[in-house]
Amino acid sequence: QVQLVESGGGLVQAGGSLRLSCAASGSTFSIYVMGWYRQAPGGQRELVATATSGGSTNYADSVKGRFTCSRDNAKNTVYLQMNSLKPEDTAVYYCYARPRFTPITSGSWGQGTQVTVSS
Repeated sequence: QVQLVESGGGLVQAGGSLRLSCAASGSTFSIYVMGWYRQAPGGQRELVATATSGGSTNYADSVKGRFTCSRDNAKNTVYLQMNSLKPEDTAVYYCYARPRFTPITSGSWGQGTQVTVSS
């Protein structure tokens, strides 16, 4: 089992920046993909960005060029640097991790951290 704990959410004005962190514990040796999803009020949970242990990254089109997902494998931590934030980025952000060659549904989730962007 993998446990994930997020930190770094909060309230920021449009155009501002925030940095989210997520630390993994437990069976961390099994983790291949780590990243972030978000869920806005009334919306579905959607991919924001992920990074593999090999350094490959994947971003939603809506955040490309503004968000950067990075990992520190030695610390079992994934980060999300969010710049040029927009009100539509307001959501609960969830950390996510899963082993290689497994479906998304097999992953572990953090408890979520609220990000609110005011206009």
